Amino acid sequence: MAKLSILIWVILVVTVLFQINLSTAANKGGDVGVYEIKRRDFSIKVTNYGATVLSVMIPDKNGKIDDVVLGFDSVEDYSNDTTYFGALVGRVANRIGNARFTLNGVLYKLSANDGNNTLHGGKNGFSEKIWTVEDHKPDSHITLTYNSPDGQNGFPGDVAVSVTYIFMGTNKLAVKMKANPKSKATPINLASHTYWNLAGQDSGDILSHSIQLLASKITPVDDALIPTGQIVPVSGTAYDFLQPRNIGSKINDLSDGYDINYVLDGTSKKHLNKAAIVHDSKSGRKMELWTNKPGVQFYTSNMVHNVKGKLGFVYQKYAGLCLETQGFPDSVNHPSFPSQIVNPGETYEHIMVYRFTAE
Repeated sequence: MAKLSILIWVILVVTVLFQINLSTAANKGGDVGVYEIKRRDFSIKVTNYGATVLSVMIPDKNGKIDDVVLGFDSVEDYSNDTTYFGALVGRVANRIGNARFTLNGVLYKLSANDGNNTLHGGKNGFSEKIWTVEDHKPDSHITLTYNSPDGQNGFPGDVAVSVTYIFMGTNKLAVKMKANPKSKATPINLASHTYWNLAGQDSGDILSHSIQLLASKITPVDDALIPTGQIVPVSGTAYDFLQPRNIGSKINDLSDGYDINYVLDGTSKKHLNKAAIVHDSKSGRKMELWTNKPGVQFYTSNMVHNVKGKLGFVYQKYAGLCLETQGFPDSVNHPSFPSQIVNPGETYEHIMVYRFTAE
């Protein structure tokens, strides 16, 4: 009987701990779930914690299906993540220098979470919020929403935000982000922070991937990765990917890999423009990216070290690449950059379209 009592006590403790684990995210604003959309052999999984992309499953040239994005096995692991794996980041993605800006004569002081600067919206940004699932059709799309209150992390005004992940045909995935300020003008710059490895998330580094970036200029940065305000050509530098070449071919010319905003050529607010083409010769997988935004942050996971990911695989530096289409970083402090200010009654719209093939 004593052994039975001990067993019952252990079961009760484990049950309580499990419930506490599940309710941790719920206490932040709601229940957390995992949602799949699938079409033939193409599927993605998303959680409403941070509107995060958990997996993207696509076939290689031989029909073998692999997960091509970095991440974790459990949703709980994302709550302790500092890499922003797969997250939807905002209210303002990338960095804001000195965690402050002035708008309409008012100085706004923000949450500093990257030294003296604000990164991806500051502490507890959109990537750490529980989003509401508004619509989910497993063979088509999922739409998630979030309401950002006035003063959140120092940003002005209430903002209603939504993101839709939607299939287009059999091999395209669109990410459609929208935001509407309700009461005050505010900067908005949302970004999808997915880490890609087309050889498979557990295959090692992406240095042998070929990439073409349809951008002839970059916005250079200082030692804290804050733009200087200049826009300079890539010609003759390690940043020049106007013609496709392997990511690792000139990476040693840099101090610490790629982490820079590219100024896309031929950007039009009315049309989508091709931003990048990534190809892994071993698997044959190719990813093409279109957007309506003027910039794309090319990041080679330079700050990823000994991160235990899916299926126990440990990610190291250069384990994945990010292509974060966006407005230019720190635009609120550089009047010469395209404005990110959105007024009440206006709609911020950010579209990305990925096309996957294998050959």
